[in-house]
Amino acid sequence: MALQCRFNFILSPFSFCKPKIQTLSPFSPTLYTSSSSDPKLSAQRHKVRNTVCAVTSKENSFGSSAVADTDIFKLTYLEVNGWLWEVNGLKLLVDPILVGNLDFGMPWLSDGAKKTLKNFSLSDLPDQIDCLLITQSLDDHCHLRTLRPLSQKYPNLRVIATRNAKTLLDPLFTNVTYIEPGQSHQISTADNASVEVRATGGPIVGLPWEPPEKSYMVTSPRGQLSLYFEPHCLNEENIVEKLQADIVITPVTKQLLSGLTLVSGQEDAVKLAKLLKAKFVVPMSKGDLDAKGLLTGFLQPQGTTESFKALMSQELPRVQVLEPTPGQPLEIRPPQNLRLAS
Repeated sequence: MALQCRFNFILSPFSFCKPKIQTLSPFSPTLYTSSSSDPKLSAQRHKVRNTVCAVTSKENSFGSSAVADTDIFKLTYLEVNGWLWEVNGLKLLVDPILVGNLDFGMPWLSDGAKKTLKNFSLSDLPDQIDCLLITQSLDDHCHLRTLRPLSQKYPNLRVIATRNAKTLLDPLFTNVTYIEPGQSHQISTADNASVEVRATGGPIVGLPWEPPEKSYMVTSPRGQLSLYFEPHCLNEENIVEKLQADIVITPVTKQLLSGLTLVSGQEDAVKLAKLLKAKFVVPMSKGDLDAKGLLTGFLQPQGTTESFKALMSQELPRVQVLEPTPGQPLEIRPPQNLRLAS
């Protein structure tokens, strides 16, 4: 791991740009509970503010049927590492890239543009965001071209972040909590309940002596659902094996540069789901961008979403793999037999 971390310091800024991964729809007719959505860009451009707040025909709903006193996660993938999570109405924005491309300030070397949400912008976000989560300090997580106007749109926005991003975030936001592994933070919902955000250790992407970046555990108000997120599938087993998460969001396709693993996935993502005793796995296609630049031809994907699902069907056949459509909320409720009393 230490050797890999040193290489990540040099190479990880360019880990997002890999050739297109061809995937098929993962939804089994026995699981898919809403009508199929229009895949065209015009349908995907419906504003998130109009879709995340209620179950509509454009959402995919999994788990138990709707009942009172049930916790609900609604997960909207914004491509690359970005997400909008809604937990019982509370909205968490994660690692957003919503202004311009992802080029780390060196577009001649590598320049990545979103394939699906090409015109999605800050104006398409909900009127209220309750918290911004930043997992890492690099530009594919802490995207300054997005965060500068975001701080103006939401001047009092609460931020939970890795301390490695302090020099980037302090000039922009006034309500920032730099959270360390093992620490947790409570965010109140409109009905005076609370969502817990807990930091766990992530990979070291800087110098070997620098603090590790963050992964997050998010727990719903009644404790009926928990979510684990680490955007590179680089996890310390001795830490992860002590945790439990119902939902795991992770890359599933590896990204390699000259044999070096920049982003893991495949069997490592299966192992992560097994260690966390997951009920649902939500794959990320973080490298599936329209990419150009000198570095693009040297990056190689290993595996596909389909090969990951084949591995899961062999190793963890009872775990549901739910592939998100960018811009469309994926709704997850507790499985019927796991519902807890409030």
